[in-house]
Amino acid sequence: MPEVLHPLVVQVLPVAVFLLAITVTAEIAQLAGVFDVAAHAMARRARHRVVLLWLLFALLAVVSTIVMSLDTTAVLLTPVGLAIARQTGIAPMPFALTTLWVANTGSLLLPVSNLTNLLAVHRFEDLGASHGDYVRTAALPAITAIVATLVLIAILQRRALRGTYAVDPPAEPHDRVLLVIAGVVSVAIGPLFAVGVEPAVVSVAAAAVLLIATLWRAPGLLREVRPPWLMAGAFLLVAGLLRAAQTEGLLDWLAPAVGTGTRPIDLLHLSGASAVAANLVNNLPAYLVVEPAASDDVRRLVATLVGVNAGALVTPWASLATLLWLQRCRSAGLQVPLLRLAGWGAVCAVVCVTAATLTIR
Repeated sequence: MPEVLHPLVVQVLPVAVFLLAITVTAEIAQLAGVFDVAAHAMARRARHRVVLLWLLFALLAVVSTIVMSLDTTAVLLTPVGLAIARQTGIAPMPFALTTLWVANTGSLLLPVSNLTNLLAVHRFEDLGASHGDYVRTAALPAITAIVATLVLIAILQRRALRGTYAVDPPAEPHDRVLLVIAGVVSVAIGPLFAVGVEPAVVSVAAAAVLLIATLWRAPGLLREVRPPWLMAGAFLLVAGLLRAAQTEGLLDWLAPAVGTGTRPIDLLHLSGASAVAANLVNNLPAYLVVEPAASDDVRRLVATLVGVNAGALVTPWASLATLLWLQRCRSAGLQVPLLRLAGWGAVCAVVCVTAATLTIR
């Protein structure tokens, strides 16, 4: 067991630290009004056209997912989108579906966009690839998955996206100093992540700055910041068990199931199997299970990430972001048709996984 502990700590502990710190950063940014202000500004600038407002909101969801992770989009942008829909009289489903699907399919570009990507970073380094190499390899599949997702939403929700709205939502009052500080931090962390600064270091620094600023300007808000201690602990436990099983050779039988090789058909086989595994269990354990059979080539690692990220759209438990999204929708009073959502999700998963995998170079 001691020989398992060191690689586990090196690979998994920074991911858990990142999860805790980025959640604190995102929650303070939300409490400071960063997301509300951005969303209200879009509503004012969309020229009262529903489709333009949706496109602007989708852009915010894409940026939020890439820079601050899919869970940020699911947790913080879902209520913003639903509030905008309610205040303007627009059907809520296009906005809700956008936050859910973009959170998953849009989480391929940066290591910080998804916890599965963070887990893969060390495997990339083992192959001699840098963070920049990761971004370059994942860029085209990431763009392809995002475009395919938005096209599908536009088709499925075409009736709801027609027409205009008459009333712009009013801006919420916020502490201006805290809002500015949170906005600057939220914008700054994206480039730092992109250039390869250790994500855990960036997120801890961002969280520290915002905690100090909140203590200075609005200490009462700190009671509303809830780091996901249970989630991080469960992640460490599951990762430890899977790593131990891998070390003991208990998962060797999975290699034939995901295939070998880097031809397009081989990568489709791998990404498809990864997507199925994510929907059966969850994308995080699915990645850890498939990783040993895919860590011999950068392209195979990216194909695995395409499967467990963009393919985790069918079952509610396939992605933590989906569970968080459902919770936010229900708390806002939106009834989600789970069977219809699963059918739409299956279509989106097949289209996005296939299209993104075929662009891996």
